[in-house]
Amino acid sequence: MAKVVESKKACTVNPLKMSQPLGASLAFLGLADCMPVMHGSQGCTSFGLVLLVRHFKEAIPLQTTAMNEVTTIMGGYDNLVTALLNIRKRAAPRLIAICSTGLTETKGDDVEGFLVTARQRHPELADTEIVYVSTPDYVGAFEDGYRLALTGLVQQLVKPLPVQPRQVTLLPGSHLSPGDIDELREIIEAFGLQAVVLPDLSGSLDGHIAPDWRGTTLGGTSLEDIRATGASAFTLGVGEQTRQAAQALQAITGTPFEVFERLTGLEPNDRLLLRLSQVSGQPVPARLRRQRSQLLDAMLDGHFYTGGIKVALGAEPDLLLAVGALLHEMGAELSVCISTTASPAHALLPAAEVLLGDLEDLERLAVDCDVLITHSHGRQAAEHLGKPLWRVGFPMFDRVGNSHRRMVGYRGTMNLIFEIANLMIEHLPHHHAGDWPLSPEAQRAASSLGHPANRPVASPAVHQAPPPALASSV
Repeated sequence: MAKVVESKKACTVNPLKMSQPLGASLAFLGLADCMPVMHGSQGCTSFGLVLLVRHFKEAIPLQTTAMNEVTTIMGGYDNLVTALLNIRKRAAPRLIAICSTGLTETKGDDVEGFLVTARQRHPELADTEIVYVSTPDYVGAFEDGYRLALTGLVQQLVKPLPVQPRQVTLLPGSHLSPGDIDELREIIEAFGLQAVVLPDLSGSLDGHIAPDWRGTTLGGTSLEDIRATGASAFTLGVGEQTRQAAQALQAITGTPFEVFERLTGLEPNDRLLLRLSQVSGQPVPARLRRQRSQLLDAMLDGHFYTGGIKVALGAEPDLLLAVGALLHEMGAELSVCISTTASPAHALLPAAEVLLGDLEDLERLAVDCDVLITHSHGRQAAEHLGKPLWRVGFPMFDRVGNSHRRMVGYRGTMNLIFEIANLMIEHLPHHHAGDWPLSPEAQRAASSLGHPANRPVASPAVHQAPPPALASSV
Protein backbone atom coordinates (compact mmCIF):
# COMPACT_ATOMS: atom_id res chain seq x y z
CA MET A 1 0.00 0.00 0.00
CA ALA A 2 1.51 3.29 -1.11
CA LYS A 3 1.57 6.31 1.16
CA VAL A 4 0.00 9.33 -0.56
CA VAL A 5 1.85 12.63 -0.13
CA GLU A 6 0.65 15.92 -1.58
CA SER A 7 3.14 18.43 -2.94
CA LYS A 8 3.27 21.68 -0.97
CA LYS A 9 4.84 23.80 -3.71
CA ALA A 10 3.39 27.25 -4.23
CA CYS A 11 2.75 26.57 -7.92
CA THR A 12 2.91 23.86 -10.54
CA VAL A 13 6.02 24.22 -12.69
CA ASN A 14 5.58 21.57 -15.39
CA PRO A 15 2.01 20.21 -15.19
CA LEU A 16 1.33 16.50 -15.17
CA LYS A 17 -2.44 16.63 -14.74
CA MET A 18 -5.17 17.77 -17.10
CA SER A 19 -8.40 19.43 -15.94
CA GLN A 20 -11.79 18.01 -15.02
CA PRO A 21 -13.65 19.64 -17.97
CA LEU A 22 -11.21 18.02 -20.38
CA GLY A 23 -11.80 14.58 -18.84
CA ALA A 24 -15.56 15.09 -19.04
CA SER A 25 -15.27 16.16 -22.67
CA LEU A 26 -13.40 12.95 -23.50
CA ALA A 27 -16.26 10.90 -22.03
CA PHE A 28 -18.80 12.87 -24.08
CA LEU A 29 -16.76 12.29 -27.25
CA GLY A 30 -17.57 8.59 -26.90
CA LEU A 31 -21.28 9.24 -27.50
CA ALA A 32 -22.87 9.12 -30.95
CA ASP A 33 -24.32 12.28 -32.56
CA CYS A 34 -23.18 14.32 -29.56
CA MET A 35 -21.86 17.85 -29.17
CA PRO A 36 -19.76 18.40 -26.04
CA VAL A 37 -19.88 21.96 -24.68
CA MET A 38 -17.69 23.68 -22.12
CA HIS A 39 -19.58 26.36 -20.22
CA GLY A 40 -16.82 28.93 -19.83
CA SER A 41 -14.45 31.15 -21.77
CA GLN A 42 -13.20 30.45 -25.27
CA GLY A 43 -9.67 29.99 -23.97
CA CYS A 44 -10.63 27.03 -21.77
CA THR A 45 -12.22 25.21 -24.66
CA SER A 46 -9.49 26.10 -27.18
CA PHE A 47 -6.75 24.71 -24.94
CA GLY A 48 -8.58 21.42 -24.41
CA LEU A 49 -9.44 21.20 -28.10
CA VAL A 50 -5.78 21.53 -29.10
CA LEU A 51 -4.73 18.70 -26.78
CA LEU A 52 -7.48 16.39 -28.07
CA VAL A 53 -6.72 17.11 -31.73
CA ARG A 54 -2.98 16.60 -31.28
CA HIS A 55 -3.45 13.34 -29.36
CA PHE A 56 -6.01 11.67 -31.62
CA LYS A 57 -4.98 13.38 -34.89
CA GLU A 58 -8.69 13.79 -35.67
CA ALA A 59 -11.24 16.58 -36.01
CA ILE A 60 -12.80 17.07 -32.57
CA PRO A 61 -16.30 18.52 -32.13
CA LEU A 62 -16.14 20.72 -29.03
CA GLN A 63 -18.08 23.94 -28.46
CA THR A 64 -18.07 26.73 -25.87
CA THR A 65 -20.54 29.22 -24.41
CA ALA A 66 -17.84 31.91 -24.92
CA MET A 67 -18.16 33.69 -21.58
CA ASN A 68 -16.44 37.07 -21.25
CA GLU A 69 -15.97 39.61 -18.47
CA VAL A 70 -19.47 41.09 -18.73
CA THR A 71 -21.41 37.84 -19.08
CA THR A 72 -19.43 36.31 -16.24
CA ILE A 73 -20.55 39.09 -13.92
CA MET A 74 -24.13 39.24 -15.19
CA GLY A 75 -24.60 35.47 -15.42
CA GLY A 76 -24.27 32.96 -18.23
CA TYR A 77 -27.92 32.20 -19.04
CA ASP A 78 -28.00 34.14 -22.33
CA ASN A 79 -24.70 32.66 -23.52
CA LEU A 80 -25.79 29.14 -22.66
CA VAL A 81 -29.15 29.43 -24.43
CA THR A 82 -27.57 31.05 -27.48
CA ALA A 83 -25.05 28.21 -27.68
CA LEU A 84 -27.78 25.56 -27.38
CA LEU A 85 -29.91 27.12 -30.13
CA ASN A 86 -26.97 27.63 -32.49
CA ILE A 87 -25.70 24.09 -31.97
CA ARG A 88 -29.14 22.59 -32.57
CA LYS A 89 -29.63 24.64 -35.73
CA ARG A 90 -26.22 24.07 -37.31
CA ALA A 91 -25.15 20.60 -36.16
CA ALA A 92 -28.48 19.00 -35.15
CA PRO A 93 -27.02 16.67 -32.51
CA ARG A 94 -29.21 14.19 -30.70
CA LEU A 95 -27.37 14.92 -27.46
CA ILE A 96 -25.74 18.09 -26.13
CA ALA A 97 -23.44 17.38 -23.19
CA ILE A 98 -22.43 20.37 -21.06
CA CYS A 99 -19.64 20.53 -18.49
CA SER A 100 -18.80 23.53 -16.35
CA THR A 101 -15.42 25.21 -15.93
CA GLY A 102 -13.74 27.07 -13.10
CA LEU A 103 -14.97 30.41 -14.40
CA THR A 104 -18.69 29.63 -14.24
CA GLU A 105 -18.34 27.54 -11.09
CA THR A 106 -16.69 30.45 -9.30
CA LYS A 107 -19.49 32.75 -10.46
CA GLY A 108 -22.03 30.17 -9.26
CA ASP A 109 -24.15 29.75 -12.40
CA ASP A 110 -27.24 27.62 -11.77
CA VAL A 111 -26.93 25.66 -15.01
CA GLU A 112 -29.58 23.12 -14.10
CA GLY A 113 -32.04 25.97 -13.50
CA PHE A 114 -30.92 27.61 -16.76
CA LEU A 115 -31.76 24.43 -18.67
CA VAL A 116 -35.25 24.16 -17.15
CA THR A 117 -35.97 27.77 -18.12
CA ALA A 118 -34.49 27.29 -21.60
CA ARG A 119 -36.74 24.31 -22.34
CA GLN A 120 -39.80 26.25 -21.19
CA ARG A 121 -38.99 29.27 -23.37
CA HIS A 122 -37.67 27.37 -26.39
CA PRO A 123 -39.81 24.34 -27.27
CA GLU A 124 -37.60 23.68 -30.31
CA LEU A 125 -35.09 22.13 -27.88
CA ALA A 126 -37.58 19.37 -27.02
CA ASP A 127 -36.11 16.98 -29.60
CA THR A 128 -32.57 17.31 -28.20
CA GLU A 129 -31.35 15.50 -25.09
CA ILE A 130 -29.26 17.74 -22.82
CA VAL A 131 -26.95 16.46 -20.08
CA TYR A 132 -25.06 18.64 -17.61
CA VAL A 133 -22.26 17.78 -15.17
CA SER A 134 -20.42 20.03 -12.75
CA THR A 135 -16.64 19.83 -13.35
CA PRO A 136 -14.79 22.82 -11.87
CA ASP A 137 -11.18 22.75 -13.02
CA TYR A 138 -9.76 24.22 -9.80
CA VAL A 139 -10.22 20.86 -8.07
CA GLY A 140 -9.67 17.27 -9.17
CA ALA A 141 -8.04 16.16 -12.39
CA PHE A 142 -8.70 14.58 -15.78
CA GLU A 143 -9.81 11.26 -14.29
CA ASP A 144 -12.24 12.97 -11.90
CA GLY A 145 -13.96 14.83 -14.72
CA TYR A 146 -14.36 11.62 -16.70
CA ARG A 147 -15.79 9.89 -13.62
CA LEU A 148 -18.32 12.65 -13.01
CA ALA A 149 -19.39 12.70 -16.67
CA LEU A 150 -19.88 8.94 -16.75
CA THR A 151 -21.89 8.99 -13.54
CA GLY A 152 -23.98 11.93 -14.77
CA LEU A 153 -24.84 10.12 -18.00
CA VAL A 154 -26.07 7.11 -16.04
CA GLN A 155 -28.07 9.14 -13.54
CA GLN A 156 -29.74 11.35 -16.14
CA LEU A 157 -30.40 8.94 -19.01
CA VAL A 158 -30.72 5.36 -17.73
CA LYS A 159 -34.01 3.80 -16.60
CA PRO A 160 -34.71 0.21 -15.48
CA LEU A 161 -35.72 -2.22 -18.24
CA PRO A 162 -36.47 -5.97 -18.45
CA VAL A 163 -33.18 -7.84 -18.10
CA GLN A 164 -31.47 -9.25 -21.20
CA PRO A 165 -29.46 -12.22 -19.87
CA ARG A 166 -26.84 -12.12 -22.67
CA GLN A 167 -26.13 -8.39 -22.40
CA VAL A 168 -23.41 -6.83 -20.27
CA THR A 169 -22.42 -3.18 -19.80
CA LEU A 170 -18.76 -2.25 -20.13
CA LEU A 171 -17.64 0.95 -18.41
CA PRO A 172 -14.10 1.73 -19.64
CA GLY A 173 -11.88 4.17 -17.76
CA SER A 174 -10.39 7.28 -19.31
CA HIS A 175 -6.98 5.58 -19.52
CA LEU A 176 -8.23 3.07 -22.09
CA SER A 177 -7.67 3.80 -25.77
CA PRO A 178 -10.17 3.03 -28.55
CA GLY A 179 -7.99 0.00 -29.32
CA ASP A 180 -8.30 -1.17 -25.70
CA ILE A 181 -12.09 -0.93 -25.93
CA ASP A 182 -12.08 -2.98 -29.14
CA GLU A 183 -9.95 -5.61 -27.41
CA LEU A 184 -12.34 -5.88 -24.45
CA ARG A 185 -15.37 -6.04 -26.74
CA GLU A 186 -13.78 -8.95 -28.63
CA ILE A 187 -13.10 -10.77 -25.36
CA ILE A 188 -16.68 -10.28 -24.14
CA GLU A 189 -18.18 -11.37 -27.46
CA ALA A 190 -15.98 -14.48 -27.45
CA PHE A 191 -18.24 -15.76 -24.63
CA GLY A 192 -21.39 -15.25 -26.69
CA LEU A 193 -22.28 -12.05 -24.82
CA GLN A 194 -23.31 -8.66 -26.21
CA ALA A 195 -21.41 -5.65 -24.88
CA VAL A 196 -22.91 -2.19 -24.47
CA VAL A 197 -19.95 0.16 -24.02
CA LEU A 198 -20.44 3.48 -22.23
CA PRO A 199 -18.75 5.60 -23.49
CA ASP A 200 -17.46 3.98 -26.67
CA LEU A 201 -14.43 5.87 -28.00
CA SER A 202 -13.72 2.96 -30.35
CA GLY A 203 -16.67 4.08 -32.45
CA SER A 204 -15.86 7.79 -32.58
CA LEU A 205 -12.10 8.26 -32.17
CA ASP A 206 -10.66 5.08 -33.69
CA GLY A 207 -9.07 6.94 -36.60
CA HIS A 208 -11.52 6.06 -39.35
CA ILE A 209 -12.49 8.10 -42.41
CA ALA A 210 -16.20 8.89 -42.12
CA PRO A 211 -18.37 8.85 -45.28
CA ASP A 212 -19.79 12.28 -44.44
CA TRP A 213 -19.19 15.25 -42.16
CA ARG A 214 -21.90 16.19 -39.69
CA GLY A 215 -20.22 18.46 -37.17
CA THR A 216 -20.97 16.10 -34.27
CA THR A 217 -19.26 12.96 -33.02
CA LEU A 218 -19.05 10.32 -35.76
CA GLY A 219 -19.85 7.14 -33.89
CA GLY A 220 -19.90 5.99 -30.30
CA THR A 221 -22.65 4.96 -27.90
CA SER A 222 -26.08 5.98 -29.16
CA LEU A 223 -28.87 7.28 -26.96
CA GLU A 224 -30.69 3.98 -27.46
CA ASP A 225 -27.61 2.07 -26.27
CA ILE A 226 -27.21 4.31 -23.24
CA ARG A 227 -30.81 3.64 -22.24
CA ALA A 228 -30.34 -0.06 -23.03
CA THR A 229 -27.80 -0.37 -20.22
CA GLY A 230 -30.85 -0.52 -17.96
CA ALA A 231 -31.44 -4.04 -19.31
CA SER A 232 -27.95 -5.47 -18.80
CA ALA A 233 -27.47 -8.56 -16.70
CA PHE A 234 -24.05 -7.48 -15.46
CA THR A 235 -21.76 -4.43 -15.41
CA LEU A 236 -17.99 -4.55 -15.86
CA GLY A 237 -15.98 -1.49 -14.83
CA VAL A 238 -12.30 -0.96 -15.69
CA GLY A 239 -10.55 1.31 -13.20
CA GLU A 240 -11.65 2.74 -9.88
CA GLN A 241 -12.95 5.81 -11.71
CA THR A 242 -15.87 3.69 -13.01
CA ARG A 243 -17.04 2.47 -9.61
CA GLN A 244 -19.35 5.43 -8.95
CA ALA A 245 -21.13 4.95 -12.29
CA ALA A 246 -21.44 1.20 -11.69
CA GLN A 247 -22.97 1.88 -8.29
CA ALA A 248 -25.39 4.37 -9.86
CA LEU A 249 -26.42 1.74 -12.42
CA GLN A 250 -27.01 -0.75 -9.63
CA ALA A 251 -29.09 1.76 -7.66
CA ILE A 252 -31.26 2.52 -10.69
CA THR A 253 -31.60 -0.91 -12.29
CA GLY A 254 -30.39 -3.41 -9.70
CA THR A 255 -27.64 -4.64 -12.06
CA PRO A 256 -24.79 -6.41 -10.24
CA PHE A 257 -21.29 -5.20 -11.07
CA GLU A 258 -17.60 -5.85 -10.64
CA VAL A 259 -14.90 -3.22 -10.99
CA PHE A 260 -11.50 -4.46 -12.15
CA GLU A 261 -8.80 -2.19 -10.80
CA ARG A 262 -6.78 -2.93 -13.95
CA LEU A 263 -6.80 -5.27 -16.94
CA THR A 264 -3.09 -5.03 -17.69
CA GLY A 265 -1.36 -8.09 -16.34
CA LEU A 266 -1.91 -11.82 -15.97
CA GLU A 267 -3.93 -12.20 -12.77
CA PRO A 268 -6.58 -9.49 -13.42
CA ASN A 269 -7.26 -10.90 -16.89
CA ASP A 270 -7.62 -14.37 -15.41
CA ARG A 271 -10.28 -12.93 -13.09
CA LEU A 272 -12.03 -11.22 -16.00
CA LEU A 273 -12.27 -14.44 -18.02
CA LEU A 274 -13.50 -16.35 -14.98
CA ARG A 275 -16.23 -13.74 -14.40
CA LEU A 276 -17.28 -13.77 -18.06
CA SER A 277 -17.41 -17.56 -17.98
CA GLN A 278 -19.67 -17.41 -14.94
CA VAL A 279 -21.97 -14.79 -16.48
CA SER A 280 -22.23 -16.56 -19.84
CA GLY A 281 -22.17 -20.16 -18.64
CA GLN A 282 -19.53 -20.96 -21.26
CA PRO A 283 -15.93 -22.16 -20.89
CA VAL A 284 -13.01 -19.91 -21.73
CA PRO A 285 -12.41 -20.09 -25.52
CA ALA A 286 -9.31 -21.90 -26.73
CA ARG A 287 -7.88 -18.82 -28.46
CA LEU A 288 -7.90 -16.88 -25.16
CA ARG A 289 -6.16 -19.78 -23.44
CA ARG A 290 -3.56 -19.64 -26.20
CA GLN A 291 -3.10 -15.91 -25.67
CA ARG A 292 -2.53 -16.54 -21.98
CA SER A 293 0.24 -19.00 -22.82
CA GLN A 294 1.79 -16.43 -25.17
CA LEU A 295 1.70 -13.81 -22.41
CA LEU A 296 3.53 -16.12 -20.03
CA ASP A 297 6.25 -16.60 -22.62
CA ALA A 298 6.43 -12.84 -23.20
CA MET A 299 6.84 -12.26 -19.46
CA LEU A 300 9.64 -14.80 -19.40
CA ASP A 301 11.41 -13.17 -22.36
CA GLY A 302 10.89 -9.61 -21.15
CA HIS A 303 11.88 -9.93 -17.52
CA PHE A 304 15.58 -10.12 -18.44
CA TYR A 305 15.36 -6.46 -19.43
CA THR A 306 12.89 -5.18 -16.82
CA GLY A 307 14.12 -7.05 -13.77
CA GLY A 308 15.91 -4.73 -11.35
CA ILE A 309 15.40 -1.50 -13.30
CA LYS A 310 14.35 1.62 -11.41
CA VAL A 311 11.28 3.31 -12.83
CA ALA A 312 9.99 6.89 -12.50
CA LEU A 313 6.30 6.87 -13.36
CA GLY A 314 3.93 9.82 -13.69
CA ALA A 315 0.27 9.25 -14.62
CA GLU A 316 -3.38 9.47 -13.61
CA PRO A 317 -4.22 7.04 -10.75
CA ASP A 318 -5.74 4.13 -12.70
CA LEU A 319 -3.06 4.26 -15.39
CA LEU A 320 -0.37 4.54 -12.73
CA LEU A 321 -1.68 1.35 -11.15
CA ALA A 322 -2.07 -0.55 -14.43
CA VAL A 323 1.46 0.12 -15.66
CA GLY A 324 3.16 0.20 -12.29
CA ALA A 325 1.70 -3.08 -11.02
CA LEU A 326 2.70 -4.91 -14.20
CA LEU A 327 6.27 -3.57 -14.08
CA HIS A 328 6.49 -4.59 -10.43
CA GLU A 329 5.41 -8.11 -11.43
CA MET A 330 8.14 -8.02 -14.10
CA GLY A 331 10.80 -7.32 -11.47
CA ALA A 332 11.07 -3.53 -11.80
CA GLU A 333 11.33 -1.19 -8.82
CA LEU A 334 8.83 1.68 -8.68
CA SER A 335 11.26 4.23 -7.31
CA VAL A 336 9.29 7.38 -8.16
CA CYS A 337 5.50 7.54 -8.53
CA ILE A 338 3.83 10.88 -9.30
CA SER A 339 0.07 11.18 -9.74
CA THR A 340 -2.55 13.87 -10.16
CA THR A 341 -5.40 13.31 -7.72
CA ALA A 342 -6.51 11.20 -4.76
CA SER A 343 -7.89 7.77 -5.61
CA PRO A 344 -8.49 4.38 -3.99
CA ALA A 345 -6.20 2.98 -6.70
CA HIS A 346 -3.17 4.38 -4.87
CA ALA A 347 -3.73 1.95 -2.01
CA LEU A 348 -3.18 -0.96 -4.44
CA LEU A 349 0.06 0.34 -5.97
CA PRO A 350 3.15 -1.72 -5.00
CA ALA A 351 5.27 1.31 -4.15
CA ALA A 352 6.38 3.04 -0.98
CA GLU A 353 4.93 6.44 -1.84
CA VAL A 354 2.78 8.30 -4.35
CA LEU A 355 3.38 12.03 -4.65
CA LEU A 356 0.54 14.21 -5.95
CA GLY A 357 2.72 16.61 -7.86
CA ASP A 358 3.98 17.67 -11.28
CA LEU A 359 6.64 16.77 -13.81
CA GLU A 360 9.21 18.96 -12.06
CA ASP A 361 8.85 16.61 -9.07
CA LEU A 362 9.30 13.65 -11.42
CA GLU A 363 12.49 15.12 -12.87
CA ARG A 364 13.88 16.04 -9.46
CA LEU A 365 13.34 12.58 -7.99
CA ALA A 366 14.25 10.49 -11.03
CA VAL A 367 18.00 11.18 -11.09
CA ASP A 368 18.91 7.60 -10.18
CA CYS A 369 16.15 5.93 -12.25
CA ASP A 370 16.72 3.95 -15.43
CA VAL A 371 13.60 5.00 -17.34
CA LEU A 372 10.89 7.67 -17.21
CA ILE A 373 7.27 6.79 -18.00
CA THR A 374 4.73 9.56 -18.54
CA HIS A 375 2.96 11.48 -21.32
CA SER A 376 4.61 13.64 -23.98
CA HIS A 377 5.12 16.60 -21.65
CA GLY A 378 7.80 14.54 -19.90
CA ARG A 379 10.16 14.66 -22.88
CA GLN A 380 12.06 17.69 -21.53
CA ALA A 381 12.69 16.00 -18.18
CA ALA A 382 13.96 12.87 -19.93
CA GLU A 383 16.26 14.98 -22.11
CA HIS A 384 17.64 16.90 -19.13
CA LEU A 385 18.39 13.67 -17.26
CA GLY A 386 19.62 11.75 -20.30
CA LYS A 387 17.11 8.98 -19.59
CA PRO A 388 14.90 7.00 -21.98
CA LEU A 389 11.23 8.03 -22.00
CA TRP A 390 8.34 5.65 -22.59
CA ARG A 391 5.27 7.67 -23.47
CA VAL A 392 1.95 6.64 -22.00
CA GLY A 393 -1.33 8.35 -21.14
CA PHE A 394 -2.82 11.62 -22.35
CA PRO A 395 -1.65 13.64 -24.19
CA MET A 396 0.79 12.03 -26.62
CA PHE A 397 1.11 14.60 -29.37
CA ASP A 398 4.51 13.51 -30.72
CA ARG A 399 3.46 9.98 -31.64
CA VAL A 400 0.92 8.60 -34.12
CA GLY A 401 -1.38 5.62 -33.68
CA ASN A 402 -2.52 6.48 -30.15
CA SER A 403 -6.07 5.34 -30.95
CA HIS A 404 -4.89 1.84 -31.85
CA ARG A 405 -2.46 1.20 -29.02
CA ARG A 406 -3.55 -1.71 -26.81
CA MET A 407 -2.50 -2.34 -23.21
CA VAL A 408 -5.36 -4.50 -21.85
CA GLY A 409 -6.09 -8.19 -22.12
CA TYR A 410 -3.43 -10.81 -22.67
CA ARG A 411 -2.44 -9.38 -26.05
CA GLY A 412 -2.34 -5.79 -24.84
CA THR A 413 -0.20 -6.77 -21.86
CA MET A 414 2.21 -8.50 -24.25
CA ASN A 415 2.46 -5.33 -26.31
CA LEU A 416 3.34 -3.30 -23.22
CA ILE A 417 6.01 -5.78 -22.15
CA PHE A 418 7.59 -5.79 -25.60
CA GLU A 419 7.63 -1.98 -25.82
CA ILE A 420 9.31 -1.57 -22.44
CA ALA A 421 11.79 -4.41 -23.01
CA ASN A 422 12.75 -3.11 -26.45
CA LEU A 423 13.24 0.38 -25.07
CA MET A 424 15.60 -0.97 -22.42
CA ILE A 425 17.48 -3.06 -25.02
CA GLU A 426 18.12 0.11 -27.04
CA HIS A 427 19.86 1.66 -24.02
CA LEU A 428 21.97 -1.33 -22.96
CA PRO A 429 25.66 -0.32 -22.60
CA HIS A 430 27.91 -1.86 -25.26
CA HIS A 431 31.59 -2.42 -24.39
CA HIS A 432 34.46 -1.57 -26.74
CA ALA A 433 38.12 -2.55 -26.79
CA GLY A 434 39.13 0.56 -24.90
CA ASP A 435 36.73 -0.31 -22.06
CA TRP A 436 39.04 -3.12 -20.86
CA PRO A 437 42.52 -1.57 -20.20
CA LEU A 438 45.46 -3.98 -19.96
CA SER A 439 47.54 -4.21 -16.81
CA PRO A 440 51.13 -2.90 -16.94
CA GLU A 441 52.46 -6.47 -16.99
CA ALA A 442 50.22 -7.38 -19.93
CA GLN A 443 51.27 -4.22 -21.78
CA ARG A 444 54.99 -5.06 -21.32
CA ALA A 445 54.39 -8.60 -22.55
CA ALA A 446 52.52 -7.32 -25.58
CA SER A 447 55.25 -4.79 -26.41
CA SER A 448 58.00 -7.45 -26.17
CA LEU A 449 56.13 -9.65 -28.62
CA GLY A 450 56.07 -6.74 -31.03
CA HIS A 451 59.98 -6.35 -31.11
CA PRO A 452 61.57 -7.80 -34.32
CA ALA A 453 64.05 -9.85 -32.33
CA ASN A 454 61.22 -11.54 -30.48
CA ARG A 455 59.09 -12.35 -33.49
CA PRO A 456 58.88 -16.04 -34.33
CA VAL A 457 60.94 -16.99 -37.44
CA ALA A 458 59.03 -18.67 -40.22
CA SER A 459 60.37 -22.09 -41.33
CA PRO A 460 62.12 -21.95 -44.76
CA ALA A 461 60.24 -23.54 -47.61
CA VAL A 462 61.57 -27.01 -48.39
CA HIS A 463 62.16 -27.66 -52.10
CA GLN A 464 60.75 -30.90 -53.20
CA ALA A 465 61.36 -32.54 -56.53
CA PRO A 466 58.28 -33.06 -58.63
CA PRO A 467 56.82 -36.51 -58.75
CA PRO A 468 58.46 -38.79 -61.33
CA ALA A 469 55.45 -38.61 -63.61
CA LEU A 470 55.61 -34.85 -63.67
CA ALA A 471 59.45 -34.84 -64.02
CA SER A 472 59.31 -37.02 -67.12
CA SER A 473 56.77 -34.76 -68.70
CA VAL A 474 58.85 -31.59 -68.31
